[in-house]
Amino acid sequence: MKNAHFAVFIFLLSLLSLILSVHSQSSPDAAAMQALKTSLGNPANLGWTDPDPCSWDYVVCSTDIRVNQIRIGSQSLKGTLPPDLRNLTSLTTLDVMKNELSGPIPSLAGLSSLQEVLFNDNNFTYFPPDFFSGLTSLQTISLDYNSFEVWEIPVSLTNATTLQKFSANGANVTGTIPGFLGGDVFPGLKSLNLAMNNLHGQLPESFAGSAIETLWLNGQNSDTKLNGSVSLLQNMTSLTQVWLYSNQLTGPLPDLSGLTGLKDFSLRDNQLTGIVPSSLVNLPGLSTVNLTNNLLQGPTPKFDTSKIRVDMRTGSNSFCLDDPGFPCASQVNILLSIAESVGYPVVFAESWKGNNPCDASQIWKGISCDSGGSITVVNFQNLGLTGTISSNFSQLTSLRHLLLSGNSLTGTIPTKLTTLSKLEKLDVSNNHIFGKVPKFRQNVIVNIHGNPDIGKDNSSFTPGTPPGGPSGTHGTHSGETSSSGSGSKNTGKIVGSVIGAVCGAFIVGLGVCLYARKRKRSSRVQSPNTVVIHPQNAGDGNAVLTAASRWSINGDEFATIQVLRNVTNNFSEENILGKGGFGTVYRGELHEGKKIAVKRMESGVVSEQGLAEFKSEIEVLTKVRHRHLLALLGFCLDENERLLIYEYMPMGTLSKHLFKWKEEGLKPLEWTRRLTIALDVARGVEYLHGLAHQSFIHRDLKPSNILLGDDMKAKVADFGLVRLVPDNGKHSIETRVAGTFGYLAPEYAETGRATIKVDVYSFGVILMELITGRKAVDASDPENVVHLVTWFRETHSNKNTFQKAIDQSIELNEEALASITTVAELADHCCEKNPYKRPGMGHVVQVLSSSAELWKPTETISYDMHEMELDIALPKSHSLQPESLSPLSEVQVSHHSL
Repeated sequence: MKNAHFAVFIFLLSLLSLILSVHSQSSPDAAAMQALKTSLGNPANLGWTDPDPCSWDYVVCSTDIRVNQIRIGSQSLKGTLPPDLRNLTSLTTLDVMKNELSGPIPSLAGLSSLQEVLFNDNNFTYFPPDFFSGLTSLQTISLDYNSFEVWEIPVSLTNATTLQKFSANGANVTGTIPGFLGGDVFPGLKSLNLAMNNLHGQLPESFAGSAIETLWLNGQNSDTKLNGSVSLLQNMTSLTQVWLYSNQLTGPLPDLSGLTGLKDFSLRDNQLTGIVPSSLVNLPGLSTVNLTNNLLQGPTPKFDTSKIRVDMRTGSNSFCLDDPGFPCASQVNILLSIAESVGYPVVFAESWKGNNPCDASQIWKGISCDSGGSITVVNFQNLGLTGTISSNFSQLTSLRHLLLSGNSLTGTIPTKLTTLSKLEKLDVSNNHIFGKVPKFRQNVIVNIHGNPDIGKDNSSFTPGTPPGGPSGTHGTHSGETSSSGSGSKNTGKIVGSVIGAVCGAFIVGLGVCLYARKRKRSSRVQSPNTVVIHPQNAGDGNAVLTAASRWSINGDEFATIQVLRNVTNNFSEENILGKGGFGTVYRGELHEGKKIAVKRMESGVVSEQGLAEFKSEIEVLTKVRHRHLLALLGFCLDENERLLIYEYMPMGTLSKHLFKWKEEGLKPLEWTRRLTIALDVARGVEYLHGLAHQSFIHRDLKPSNILLGDDMKAKVADFGLVRLVPDNGKHSIETRVAGTFGYLAPEYAETGRATIKVDVYSFGVILMELITGRKAVDASDPENVVHLVTWFRETHSNKNTFQKAIDQSIELNEEALASITTVAELADHCCEKNPYKRPGMGHVVQVLSSSAELWKPTETISYDMHEMELDIALPKSHSLQPESLSPLSEVQVSHHSL
């Protein structure tokens, strides 16, 4: 027995000796790790003091003392990464995310054991094209939000055939999406995130049949963005989340019945056409769908909104009716079936709106009708159409002329067209039609000229061939003659009047303000770009206002300044809504009970800065229109008055409801309301940044510049500091630092250079205020919480203290807390010190819309991004004929006249 105990003792002693011997050896990776330590600047917070890297915190070694894992993410590290990392041949994990590392990323080519690489949220500037060579075990790589030089996804990625997640959001990736990202090369790829880059071109066909579950390709910044069809989604049956919004995708949505696991589907802000398939509406697991701002047609789809959050705002597509689930009229359905045969082209979807193609107030492209409301002429000549001729034309029983010449149509002429008893002319010349010509009535003119395969059983057409091919091979059928360019005498109903835009104008000496009269709901407001001035000032060299384009005026009403004095009770104290640095805002009530807000600045006390802000508001608000931007209804420039007239927002500022609700006797805002307000503001700012024809920076986003209407819908106001950004927001501008302390992005305060990301920072501060109920800067708070951003980010990082930081007036439950946590992470992201790491407002909108309640308007109003219902009219006191207001492409107002 003693011998047995002695043997065990000897064994344990030998084992201990072996272990001590192994650990007394220096790791073969010590030199590479020391190089890493030096490149990081010997950071004290890591505690890397032992010469043996296997004893370091955040480092894991194998039993053979080789470095397996380096996990130093979120450690506030600076410095660079050394090329020596390539010598860590046993490395499986490299995590350096969420630091402030810079310089080039070193090539890790040849590290065949490497499985996970996290470089995201740093300041890296270069990504080597050979990085992936030999990385045969790689499963995850994250490159998000780095300020890389422009780069393309390298071919070396094909070495990493075990890849499961590739993420490079906001990483300055350019070019097209490579076809090798499909399922053949990467059968296990589950997540492909390439949002907010500079990609263009079409979705690669190799995606069809892939195992991708999460697909983020939204918000490309290139001029052409991603385009083409989304038909291949039909075959990506593993998809659970699809974000393709803010691109230029076209064509119809395919049958999605095979995507049974799809939960989140966002394709807003594209140019999708066609009918929303019932297969999408009926998907069992769908929880969020966003199709706003496309050109979708047919009936408004009826989703189960008790289970699915739907964003498909009224008027943001081309649906025939606003009410979900109601069918379109018969003639509309016939035309849509015809459009289907040619791929639902954008040219139709842009004008085929409403439920009556014969409505005189809405021109339907290519459609003409008789007085009885029946379609008599279809003129689709020279529209670049592809596809086939639909046999459903035969259902338009009153059709007299069917003109389809000069396209790229193929297939045969449907025999059913011979049943059209009133048909007089069929022109299919200069296409790629083949087959026999059906026998029409004797008096029907059929023009088949320029179709080289007429009479043949098959077509020799090759895509890309000009319409008609060789000319002169065939003439008019049955001996009749017809010019292929001829069309119907009745080419459509033309609306004879153009309703003018809401715009302000003043004629010096008369003191006249311009407003829009109440218009029909179906008409479209045009951009208010013309400023009427006294001729003596037109040539002044000190230009302060510029009209973006020509503008027609017809039927507008003018009112004198005296009218504004009357409706504001002579700008009385009791009518004051608020005061700013450069003006006072008054409530005004019109004779019919409607209210307006009038901002007044007197010339005798207006500083140069105040005058600049006044002019800036006019210049910006005459160029942009959006439901979440406060509308400018008019303006006046007089010798003694400068007036801006806005729509009235009865619930006042957001700051009042957040910070002064007790003093004002208001109820505190519940979380769902705060979330909806945040989404409204985000949509307005997103429009300013990139969805308008030009990009603007607001520069003064804060709760006091967010106004609330009767239904608590929010609008961004005060555009005096707004600046135009060149190249659709891709570059910065240098300007005098302006804004409000506490909301200023650090890089803007330090350098004076502003990008659209300064607004993202301000918006992040607003999100923090919505969550906490605290002001951005409050000197009455304890010193450690005076600056909200610093305090919030410290508090948010600690789950135990974060819940205590939430505004105590918010009624918390499990769902609200989960939502607040998501928004807090977004706020933290928006307030990143490095502007390149901040998300774009498109991403912000997507995150918030996934959490917010469905927006439901209090009344049905037809909106789009360039359209606004403005039913404000002042008593008419002076009229000008349209011809007296000459349209100007550029209008100048001198400093003297202001």
